[in-house]
Amino acid sequence: MKLGIGIGWRPEIADAVEALPGVDWVEAVAENLCADHLPDSLVRLRERGVTVVPHGVSLGLGGADRPDPGRLAGLAARAELLGTPLVTEHIAFVRAGGPLTASPVLEAGHLLPVPRTWDALGVLCENVRIAQDSLPVPLALENIAALFSWPGEELTEGQFLAELVERTGVRLLIDVANLHTNHVNRGEDPVTALDELPVEAIAYVHVAGGIEKDGVWHDTHAHPVTQPVLDVLAELRSRVDPPGVLLERDDDFPSAGELAGELAAIRSTPAATSTVLGAACRRTVRPAKPVPTAGARDRTAVAQTALLSSLVAGTPVPDGFDHRRLGVQGRALAAKRADVVAKVAPELPEILGDGYRKAFLAYAGNRPMSGGYRRDALAFAELLLVEGRPDDEAARRRLTLWWQDRTGPRPPRRATRLVRSARAALLGK
Repeated sequence: MKLGIGIGWRPEIADAVEALPGVDWVEAVAENLCADHLPDSLVRLRERGVTVVPHGVSLGLGGADRPDPGRLAGLAARAELLGTPLVTEHIAFVRAGGPLTASPVLEAGHLLPVPRTWDALGVLCENVRIAQDSLPVPLALENIAALFSWPGEELTEGQFLAELVERTGVRLLIDVANLHTNHVNRGEDPVTALDELPVEAIAYVHVAGGIEKDGVWHDTHAHPVTQPVLDVLAELRSRVDPPGVLLERDDDFPSAGELAGELAAIRSTPAATSTVLGAACRRTVRPAKPVPTAGARDRTAVAQTALLSSLVAGTPVPDGFDHRRLGVQGRALAAKRADVVAKVAPELPEILGDGYRKAFLAYAGNRPMSGGYRRDALAFAELLLVEGRPDDEAARRRLTLWWQDRTGPRPPRRATRLVRSARAALLGK
C-alpha cells in the first residue's frame, strides 16, 4: 500500500497536523489511544480519508517473555477501531525479570536494544509469530536507536533484520534517524546496514531529529531533522522507493510553519547517486546459521534482567559492557522518568517547585519502575511523605492530600474533590 508523506500525530500538535498541507497519513502512539473511541482530531482526519497507523511502544517483542495477551488484544482493538492497513512496533525489550528469572519485573520506560545473537533472534522470531497470529492486520517492526552495544554480538543489524524477515515474513519500519544514531554511538555504517537488509520488506520509513552531546547522539525527537539523517534517507531511496515516509516529533514542538518546512525537506530529498541502485544489486551477506539450542529464553531473560537491573536499580554492570555508556543510558532513563511523571502528574512539580527534579532523580536512582508512570508518581510522593518531605509544611499538606486522593479504595467523588481543593487553598496553595 502506498502511504505517501506523513507526520506523527500528537495531541499537542493535533490542530497543526490537521491544517498542514500535503499530509497523506499520520501515525499515532497506540498506547495513547483509548480502545473504544478516538480523539476528535483523528476522527476528522479519518473522515477526510487520511490513513491512521497505530504505533505500539510497550509490547517488548525482543524481551524474553512471550507477548502479553492483554497488550496484544489492546493493539488489535486499536487497529480495528482505526481501520488501519497495518500496525507497527519495535525490535526492543522494555521490561525484564519475572518468572523466568524468579525476580521482580523491572520496567525500563524506554526501548532498549536486544543483543544481535542467534539466541535473541530465535526468541524474537517466536514472539513476532505470536503477535502476527493475534493481530487483524500485518505487522511491521522498527529498528531502534541505542546508546550502547551488547558484548558478543554475532550478527550485524542488517543481517539480524534480514534473518527476522526471512523467518517470519514481518514487514520493516526503517528509522533512518536510528541508523544515524547507531553510526555515531556504535560505529555502525548505515550504508552497510542498508546494503544488507531486505529493502523490499520496508513498509515505511521514519525520519526524526536529535542532538549530539559529548560524542553521544541522543535520539530526542525534540530537535530539527539534521542533514546527516536526510543523507541516510537519500541512501535508502537510492535502493527502493519506500511506500511511506513519516516525520516524528514528540517534544518541544515547533510552529506549524517549521513542521511544514521539515516535511518539505523530506519530500524533496533525492535518491543518493553514490551507491548502486536497486535491491538486486545489494551485497547479500548470509551468515552460517547455527543449530537451534534449548534454553534460549532463559539465557535471554538472565542477560536482559542483569542489564536492566544495572540501569535502573544500581546493580553492578554486567561483564563486557561499556560502563560509561551504560552510565549515560541510566541517567537518560531516570531523566525520562522524571519528565513523563511530570506530565502524568503535573501537580508534583507544581507542589515541589524547583526541587522536583532533584528529588525525583534521587528517588529513581535505586528504585526501579515496576507498575507504570502513574504508580511511579504515587510511589515517589509516598517516599517523600514517609521521609517528612517537603520541608515546607503547606507543601507537605498539599502533597498528602494529592496522594490521598489517588490511593483511596475508589476515586473521590466530585463533592470530596471540591472540599479537598478548598482545604488545599486554605493551607497555602
